[in-house]
Amino acid sequence: MNNEQPIIVGLDIGTTKIAVIAGRKNEFGKLEILGFGKSSSNGVKHGQVLNIDETIKAIRAALDNCFASNPGLNISEVYVGIAGHHIKSLQTRGDIVRQHTDTEITQKEIDQLVDDQYKTYIPAGDQIIDVIPQEFTVDNFQNIPNPIGYGGVKIGANFHIITGDKNAIRNINRSVERSGLHTKDLVLQPLASSSAVMGQEDLEAGVAIVDIGGGTTDLAVFYEGILKHTAVIPFAGENITNDIKTGLGVLKTQAEAMKVQFGSALANEAKANAYITIPGLRGMPAKEISVKNLANIIQARMSEIMDFVTYHLKQVGLDNRMLNGGIILTGGGSQLKHLIQLTEYATGLPSRIGFPNEHLAAGHIEELARPTYSTCIGLILKGYDDYEHNRKQFEMDFKNVEVPDALKQKAQEEAIPEEETSVSEKEMVKRKNLTGFWSKFKDRIIDLFKEEEDKHL
Repeated sequence: MNNEQPIIVGLDIGTTKIAVIAGRKNEFGKLEILGFGKSSSNGVKHGQVLNIDETIKAIRAALDNCFASNPGLNISEVYVGIAGHHIKSLQTRGDIVRQHTDTEITQKEIDQLVDDQYKTYIPAGDQIIDVIPQEFTVDNFQNIPNPIGYGGVKIGANFHIITGDKNAIRNINRSVERSGLHTKDLVLQPLASSSAVMGQEDLEAGVAIVDIGGGTTDLAVFYEGILKHTAVIPFAGENITNDIKTGLGVLKTQAEAMKVQFGSALANEAKANAYITIPGLRGMPAKEISVKNLANIIQARMSEIMDFVTYHLKQVGLDNRMLNGGIILTGGGSQLKHLIQLTEYATGLPSRIGFPNEHLAAGHIEELARPTYSTCIGLILKGYDDYEHNRKQFEMDFKNVEVPDALKQKAQEEAIPEEETSVSEKEMVKRKNLTGFWSKFKDRIIDLFKEEEDKHL
């Protein structure tokens, strides 16, 4: 255990569940999980906090479970994910003519270029969440990833600007603060999930990360090491459950159970003569439900989600031939049977499931390697990127906290043999490169909304 590192906590406020994970990096740069708690989410719809009181209860329940897993923890600050229908993105271009052309380009000039983008006009009621530089230009030289150290008269860049609704962000902040926590930073969920499931090779090859959650499907598209596009698609796992409930005339809990246990994203793969028997309500006769019908309902909604993904890829000109890394599916909804085949059929791109286990230390709890926790693990990685680049102050008071026996015991069955945990020099360099993922993105949400929050308190 590397006790010199801070403990960083991710809080994923989802539509179906709320998860809290506390982690600290070990000497191999992997995350040791120090605490983990989850609870059912009631106050969130389509990724957006609507009922603050219900959300506070759910956050507190998840926190209680986290403290139960490790009583030695003391959580005060959290990295929180943000998604929802209100998230939008746009592309802009900015240039500045340099005052001192006889010197090399500095970070200060790049910061100036980014700051200028915060003056971009956006609709009333929205707020710029993040300004992410893409490729830079210096005079006539284009596609420069990092212009620091170059010489030239004029520096410019293309920018990806992410905006969100002020009230939606205020609701998240209030829920977190009233749960007795401080929001260290708000992070766009597709970017958090991406960092958890994507390697350096994926970043270079070009990939689309499709995070299928409960209330929304989040999309982040990377090409040539640059974030090209983000989007929030308003359909996800809960829509499928509701479709099953309506289409088959069953209770929501039954619909969810059927989806998880017997659901398939391809009707052709479902057995034609298989049936599920559901007990009748209050003395009514039992219901026989065809597995084929169930698959037809799931396929219809999943195909719609994939049509949105294809639409967004076409919008940014990244069709089949461009993304060599294909599509990485993650989030709770990615665990549906035959989803990879449906995705490949619908988009024409190779697909795989993205698991966050690449960043977890050996002997972690098996449950945390599921795609459901990609966002939460990604939030901790974002915190570490801030820490490693001295972006924020971190508390270092809890050096004695160890991985609790309860968590160790839970993880014992899947412990990796010692030889596998030794790390080659080449592997260490590769991991070091991965930490650079987040340094491409500047998250300024908290600072932006501090002022706004103060006005309303």
